[in-house]
Amino acid sequence: RWQKVLYERQPFPDNYVDQRFLEELRKNVHARQYRYQAVVFQSGAVVQQLCSVCVFVLTWWYMDAGLLSPQGLFGAALVSSLLGYVLFDAVDGGAGRWASGRTRWADLKSTLVFAAFTYGFSPVLKTLTESISTDTIYAMSALMLLGHLIFFDYGANAAIVSSTLSLNMAIFASVCLASRLPRSLHAFVMVTFAMQIFALWPMLQKKLKARTPRCYVAVTVLFALAALAALATVSSVGAVLFASLLLAISCLCPYCLIRLQLLKDNIHGPWDEAEIKEDLSRFLM
Repeated sequence: RWQKVLYERQPFPDNYVDQRFLEELRKNVHARQYRYQAVVFQSGAVVQQLCSVCVFVLTWWYMDAGLLSPQGLFGAALVSSLLGYVLFDAVDGGAGRWASGRTRWADLKSTLVFAAFTYGFSPVLKTLTESISTDTIYAMSALMLLGHLIFFDYGANAAIVSSTLSLNMAIFASVCLASRLPRSLHAFVMVTFAMQIFALWPMLQKKLKARTPRCYVAVTVLFALAALAALATVSSVGAVLFASLLLAISCLCPYCLIRLQLLKDNIHGPWDEAEIKEDLSRFLM
C-alpha cells in the first residue's frame, strides 16, 4: 500500500498518488466572512478622509476668493480645536492621557511652539513658490493630496500604509496652496488649519471609533453632509458627483466585496508547503 513518505523506497513512481490523496482537500480555510454592516462601518474612515480633503480645498478656495477672512477661519479653528481637545479626553475619561504620561502643559507648549514657528516663517511660506507657475502648484497639490489619501492609515495592515508619509504629503500640499494666497497671514492660517484637519482630526476620529461607535457614525454622517453642503455652494455638479462617490464607497463597494467573497475558491491540501508547528527554538541554543 502506498504511503505518503519520502524516506522509504516504494514500488511506485515519485509522482504517484492514490485515490485517498484528495480526501484532505479543504476549501476557503482562511477565508473571512464579512457582514455588510461591519464593512459599511469600516468604510467610514475613507469617507472621513475624502471629506477632510474636500473641506480643506474648499476652505482654501474661499480664502483665495476673498469670501473667508483669515481671522474668521483662525477663530473657528481655535474654537473647534478646544472642543475637540476636551472631547478627546472625555471619550475615555483621560485614560489615554494617563497611560501616555503627557500633561496638558506639554500640549500647550507644543501648540505655542508650532504656532510661533509657523507664524514666524509665514512670510517665507508666502514667497516660497513665486518662481513656480500656478498651474504647476495646482498639479503638485493635487498629486500630494492624492498621495495623502493613498498612504493614509485606514486601519488596514498593509505595506503601503505610512502615516508619516501621508501627513507630510498633506502638509506639502497645504504649503503649496498657501503660497498662492494674498498675504502672509493667510498662509499662516492655512497651514495651521491643515495641521488641525489632517493631523488632529483623524486622531479624534480613531478614538471615537474605538470607544463610541455610534457617536463615530453620527459624526461621520454630519461631517459628510457639511462637506457636501459647502461643495454645493461652489458647484452643484461637483456636489452631486462627490455624493455619488461617497455613496459608492460606503454602500456599493461593501456590497460588491461581500458578493465577491461568495466566489472565492481557495484550495488547501497535502500539496501545500509543510508548516512546522512544533517549537524548534531548543535547536537554536
